[in-house]
Amino acid sequence: MLDTLDAAAVRRWCADGLAALRHHQDEIDRLNVYPVPDGDTGTNLVLTLTSAHHALALDLDNSPEGARPPHSRVLRLMARGALLGARGNSGVIVAQILHGLADALAGTAQVRGRDLAGALDAAAAAAYAAVASPVEGTVLTVAAAAARGAATADSDDLATVARAASRSAAAALARTPEQLPALARAGVVDAGGRGLCVLLDTLTAVVTGAEPSAAEPPAAGSAGSGSAAGGPPPVAVEPSAAGPPGRTPVVVAREAGSPEFAYEVRFLLDAGPPAVERMRATLAGLGDSLVVVGTGADDGELPTWHVHVHVNDIGAAIEAGIVAGRPHQIAVTRFDDQPDGTPAAEPADPAARPGDGPGRAAVVVAAGDGLAALFVAEGAVVVAGRPSTGELLDAIRSTGATQVVVLPNDPNTQAVARAAAEEAQHLGLRVSVVPTRSPVQALAALAVRDPGRRFDDDVIEMAEAAGACRSAEVCVASREALTMAGRCQPGDVLALVEGEVHVIGTDLGRTCEALLDRMLGGGGELVTMLLGADAPAGLGEALRDYAARRWPFVEVHSYDGGQPFYPLLVGVE
Repeated sequence: MLDTLDAAAVRRWCADGLAALRHHQDEIDRLNVYPVPDGDTGTNLVLTLTSAHHALALDLDNSPEGARPPHSRVLRLMARGALLGARGNSGVIVAQILHGLADALAGTAQVRGRDLAGALDAAAAAAYAAVASPVEGTVLTVAAAAARGAATADSDDLATVARAASRSAAAALARTPEQLPALARAGVVDAGGRGLCVLLDTLTAVVTGAEPSAAEPPAAGSAGSGSAAGGPPPVAVEPSAAGPPGRTPVVVAREAGSPEFAYEVRFLLDAGPPAVERMRATLAGLGDSLVVVGTGADDGELPTWHVHVHVNDIGAAIEAGIVAGRPHQIAVTRFDDQPDGTPAAEPADPAARPGDGPGRAAVVVAAGDGLAALFVAEGAVVVAGRPSTGELLDAIRSTGATQVVVLPNDPNTQAVARAAAEEAQHLGLRVSVVPTRSPVQALAALAVRDPGRRFDDDVIEMAEAAGACRSAEVCVASREALTMAGRCQPGDVLALVEGEVHVIGTDLGRTCEALLDRMLGGGGELVTMLLGADAPAGLGEALRDYAARRWPFVEVHSYDGGQPFYPLLVGVE
């Protein structure tokens, strides 16, 4: 039984919490309010905690010795790792909860019961602040209940407070169907909340020395899991010393190099301003296109700087960073080399071509080779699958642009995109997120992009174009469920409009036709169809022929998207 929450206990909590989430991963993944095949809240939480565990294993901290108590330092590392590895809305919210705990306990010498209660309250507040439109009946509700339970315990005994928080969280989880009709209709509770309960139970077990309960909840699910296309199948990723887990490649149009210099060098640098000024002078003598932007000091830590330069002497550029401080995330690009499968970017006015250096760029999340090719052709940087905060941040930095718009294309990636945008802004970059729910909306947004407009005005136009594009998808039901269109069985074909099931069928082609009729019945002049990896041969041609007969005055375009799980994505403008 622990009297205080020390650094060793925090490390055990992270390791045991990750193990517990892995144990419950499939259970939480199956708890999805929609009977679609890409429910992955459990997987997202596992990947988020894996990144936190990886951060603790590396133990990279640039704060002066003794700047904060050991438990606070470890919590801060854990929270930072979770944020950069966060996937999905639930992953971002859990990362914010950890960040709130770390901030609240930063000045506490010994963490006892009332300290933990106050920190849980701050953590819940941080979680609510991270969500643009908080909804009750989700992980937010569970976090708030845990904080209230801890406060009600009114004790300095750490175990008493931890138990009270866990019990209150579990009770709140059981009530979530009463707060969200979608949960009640599916007969489940919130999956993100279930994951938080697992973490709180693990914390209680660490404090008390007991084994965490492995009991299954009566039902669990997530209103935030959504129905957007493109999610990966559930998979647990082990921590690796070689780098952050689950890293997916970033497809980028390469930067146009200077005629005098052959290489682009980029890195993050932890260093003080005087050392950075000396490094800046050194790099200016080595090359051109020098950009150095920083976050400013925070709580006694050294600032982090984003360094970008074109040089011929790579070693001298990196050595300048080593002399100044601690460089990390070093990347070197040879301009004559061409990334596999990526078309070369034509040199152009950097203010007019995304990805060509200082100016503007677009970063798009998309799963599927066809979708990636479509977006690269639009000059965008493409991140595959459902990325983490760190992966999106890498993509934003890789553009070399100072103004970047991010298109997440999935409701469950929007929180990750916002977190990455906030991190990028600490590096001196202007980043805006257009909350696209589907790749068809991103195509509509990119079609109206105009680098001649002010950046803010351009983002508004893109957001309006995306909002004017109604989106839908077709998939195969993964389980029995009660939907707005009636009860479906595993194997039924589902057509969803704006995230809700509107048509249930047994034949893919006829269900797709019914979906087109449903959408065009409300008006529309342009239809965009994206065919998935599982679409049968001839589906696109058959649907174009059907639309030409049934809706002769509507323009129809179809492309091979290659997205998983969803044979058809549709956009109507």
